[in-house]
Amino acid sequence: MPRPPLDGLIDDLYYLEGAPPYARLTLPPMPAALLIVNLGAPFRIRAGADIETAEYADGCVVAMPTRAVEFGYPLRTRSVGVHVKPWGLAPFLPMPAAELCDRPVTVEQVWGRPAVAELRDRLATASGPHEMLTLLEEELMRRLCETAGLGLVRHTSSVIAATGGAVAIGDLRVAAGVSSTHLTQRFKELIGVTPKRLARTYRFAATVFAIDPAGPIDWGDLAGGAGYFDQAHFGHEFRAFTGLTPTRYVEVRRRFLREHPGHVLDGWPLPAD
Repeated sequence: MPRPPLDGLIDDLYYLEGAPPYARLTLPPMPAALLIVNLGAPFRIRAGADIETAEYADGCVVAMPTRAVEFGYPLRTRSVGVHVKPWGLAPFLPMPAAELCDRPVTVEQVWGRPAVAELRDRLATASGPHEMLTLLEEELMRRLCETAGLGLVRHTSSVIAATGGAVAIGDLRVAAGVSSTHLTQRFKELIGVTPKRLARTYRFAATVFAIDPAGPIDWGDLAGGAGYFDQAHFGHEFRAFTGLTPTRYVEVRRRFLREHPGHVLDGWPLPAD
């Protein structure tokens, strides 16, 4: 877990090494961003069915996505990364987050080749995972910048998160004392999506995490409890976020459980079809 003030921007820092459970994993949209520094062979990312797969040697920066992202891993992978809160990436970016929406970039494109090469060298020669995570945390502390509008976006996003997306955006705008245009502009600059889209993502994520793939599922109750108009609305949202129907999603999750019981990645990533 990061120390203050990073803890208000970042959920956790992690170290990943070993053989992935599948050559390709699909990451459905979630209310979070990613920053990964790669220390092994390049991995490949496909940010949508209509986008070609691209190779990432030094790592990647992924702003909060609006559609599923496919990761293709080498036979063995090694990296350090950061799970970032939706608003938490902005203080480390030289460009608006909207420019990265569904367009993952390399870490070099964000921080520059010399700086990233030096960081990767220091990480690769570190004594172990703890030192590596400390080095990455120190790099983030050094790069932390003041960001206009961050307080507004962070507070409003926190309310959206606390309600699981079940909140009227107009009420948030009134409570914040700003116009809907101003709030939307700040969200797109700092998160990459509108407040309404963030609320949709939080609601979808909360619903998915409520699914127990090992047991029976009442889709009608699940959809109603999450605040969807009806089961058809829920199914449409599910396909929009994952490219899968709810029943197909559960089939894929069950496949993961059967083939890799208790795996650390079970719960969100999926084997790519």
